[in-house]
Amino acid sequence: MSEGKDQKPGDGIRSMRSTGVFRLINFELYAKPNAIIMGLGLTAITGVFGYIAYMRYKYESLGYYVAVKDDGREEFIKKKSNWES
Repeated sequence: MSEGKDQKPGDGIRSMRSTGVFRLINFELYAKPNAIIMGLGLTAITGVFGYIAYMRYKYESLGYYVAVKDDGREEFIKKKSNWES
């Protein structure tokens, strides 16, 4: 039971003996979290979703809606009132 000496709380699978191939294939189990990279990724994904929401709001405020054609294509079409011919 010499494996228990080097274990610290929170180490999980990192404290177990394993082969180099296992560690290479399952890299994410052994890598420590990087707060800077995580912050950059969170900022990027927030920016992408914000841009998509902005573009959707922009087209909806201009009076466009998504129409699905017979062949499955999606197309933005300007809304018309029933009073227009």
